[in-house]
Amino acid sequence: MTDLNFLAETAAAAIWRGFNAYQDEFRAITRRARSRFERRDWHGIQSDAVERLDLYKKIVDAIVVEVYALLGGEAKEELVWVQMKAAYSRLIAGCGDFELAETFFNSITRRIFATVGVKAEREFVESDFDLPPARSARPLHRTYAPQPTVAALVHAILSDYAAEFQAPFHDLELDVRLAAAEIERRLREQRVGDIAQVDMLRPVFFRNKGAYIVGRIRSGGGQTVPLVFALRHPAEGIVVDAVLLDEDGVSIVFSYTRSYFHVEVDNPLEVIEFLKTIMPLKRVAELYISIGYNKHGKTELYRDLLHHLRESSDQFEIAPGDKGMVMMVFVLPQFDVVFKIIKDRFAYPKTTTRQDVMDKYALVFKHDRAGRLVDAQEFEHLQFDRARFRDDLLRELLASCADSVTVEGDCIAIKHLYTERKMTPLNLYLRQVDDAAARAAVIDYGQAVKDLAATNIFPGDMLLKNFGVTRHGRVVFYDYDELGLLTDYHFREIPASRDYDEETSADPWFYVGENDIFPEEFIKFFGLQPNVKQVFLDAHGDLLGVAFWTNMQERLRAGEVIDVFPYRGEQRLRQRGA
Repeated sequence: MTDLNFLAETAAAAIWRGFNAYQDEFRAITRRARSRFERRDWHGIQSDAVERLDLYKKIVDAIVVEVYALLGGEAKEELVWVQMKAAYSRLIAGCGDFELAETFFNSITRRIFATVGVKAEREFVESDFDLPPARSARPLHRTYAPQPTVAALVHAILSDYAAEFQAPFHDLELDVRLAAAEIERRLREQRVGDIAQVDMLRPVFFRNKGAYIVGRIRSGGGQTVPLVFALRHPAEGIVVDAVLLDEDGVSIVFSYTRSYFHVEVDNPLEVIEFLKTIMPLKRVAELYISIGYNKHGKTELYRDLLHHLRESSDQFEIAPGDKGMVMMVFVLPQFDVVFKIIKDRFAYPKTTTRQDVMDKYALVFKHDRAGRLVDAQEFEHLQFDRARFRDDLLRELLASCADSVTVEGDCIAIKHLYTERKMTPLNLYLRQVDDAAARAAVIDYGQAVKDLAATNIFPGDMLLKNFGVTRHGRVVFYDYDELGLLTDYHFREIPASRDYDEETSADPWFYVGENDIFPEEFIKFFGLQPNVKQVFLDAHGDLLGVAFWTNMQERLRAGEVIDVFPYRGEQRLRQRGA
């Protein structure tokens, strides 16, 4: 074996060990979720979520140092990395998680080379393997045959999972009755035929204060219907809080606006394949991200983008809607993602910095997104064909983002950008839809602000243009440059003016601190039309008073973990007395 071969084999083995160390720690943290739920340790669950998010960088940083030490002066020798990739492929062949291992290798090589674009010789741009990863030794799901009644079927399912929890159900028989009645009602509504079988994933999905048993119903007519039991654990014992039986409802639970699940799986692709049967419209990338493998989800998203660019001819163009003062936003019309680049300079009155903006995105990444903050993927050193950019977009990019965007021959190089799922800005949405849809969106807008407050987030800039509407009609926040922790703000009432001059002055007649917020002023900036303004006030008028905000701050400072449900209140079984 030549010296280069030896170096390549040794460094590839080090990266492989690093990946296995990452997986071992990832699974150990994930495994805690069950006991946290059983013990109602909500702060522990939050702490575990942050620890797991920090894990990837911690392991990659250590392996980069080790690889540099092993390779010495050959650390950036192309031939060594070509051989390393081949050696690494041999090590991971046949593993149940080789797709994640490929992404891990990419993380190391891109850290060392800071490559502009991609280089297939030393990166897994596409997988090296045509066949899927190895399968688990036993089926990933339990299969239940039809029972004489739906209640008997539900009892069989819930009994199996209840036996695995080290905490009692409050009233399992009541759960069975309520859940069975809901299933029968929904199957009638959806005109689903007789149940032929039910498949339930063995691992339970944990997130925040909830646990989810995820499965599907197969009818005799060939239909596949999602079946998700949402569990909660109040002081009196575990309860089935809701049963979800529609693709939209389950998709919202697995949304890109929510924090990642903690679910124990050896071969993630098997779980993804199962989830795709009940959420066929959900990107594979989003499903990987939803179960905590956000780095591989980013890999899958990039592969989707490359495939789209190969198979289409649409051009990047400026995103519709009001232009932002901090971000340059552009889209591919036929690709459901937006691209955001931080501008070199921010227009008045913005006083934030580039680092401040990046810190806000980092905060959102680690924080509970409560179904109201868009998960952004961060990319560096991308390269695209110049011909795919409209001239007006390119002019604006070079004028406002020259620190991040350069033209290199026939290519556009982008140093840094964020991607987010495409949605309709709320201010545009309200102009495009009928009164009923507009009223629903305005009510959900207020609820979005309240959900964020419940997780200690204040949007900062509450203008409608900073919120978007998803394909499910949910309102979410996506402009993070003024976002902050709710408990860092001081909510005040505007002092009464002492005379006419003060009342008519364009400037405040009282002191305003940096983090002072005056809720009664919110309504002035929303720009709500009369047909929806009163709807908002009726539903969420409390947002315009100080009491709502200070009460929420008191609860958060007292350590309360406030419930935010990923389904509608009327779907909660005990709430409506189903």
